[in-house]
Amino acid sequence: MFAFVSGNLALDFAGTVKARATTFDDFLTTPADLDTWLLAADLLDTAPHCDLATLDRAVRLREAGYRLALAAARDEPLADADRETVNEFARGVLPQVTLRADATIARHGDPDAALAAIARSAIEMLGGPERGLLKECGRLECTRLYLDTSRGKSRRWCDMTICGNRAKSAAFRARQAD
Repeated sequence: MFAFVSGNLALDFAGTVKARATTFDDFLTTPADLDTWLLAADLLDTAPHCDLATLDRAVRLREAGYRLALAAARDEPLADADRETVNEFARGVLPQVTLRADATIARHGDPDAALAAIARSAIEMLGGPERGLLKECGRLECTRLYLDTSRGKSRRWCDMTICGNRAKSAAFRARQAD
């Protein structure tokens, strides 16, 4: 259900909305959806049992992070209100991690700890060298942002198996129609 293709936790969180410019397909519409995403993102090991207030806070963080990343990708100034929102969430306590006997990591915490981790991921990306790698997906219908870590920095789509194939198929059909 959720895609983790952006190369950054905060960008993948922002990617829980598809087609922002048209249909605004939101995949975080219930607290259970947020529980599922936090588990899928490996932020927590057990469902945190989010409530509606937590979902509202998460959406506020997601949208502020998206607007900041979009501005950075377009080399535009960062909005103070969005920057403050992300900074506010980042001040929270992070999930606790412990090493299990089988050399795997256990992650414990509440939803706010997971949101703090997402906010810190956004800050590290926007304030560090990864900022220069931010790109928008080249498929017009897609609004996902991603880090282009390809060798030649020539990546055009957020995900080749979804957007890349769709864009190439559409181009092929357009050539065939001519």
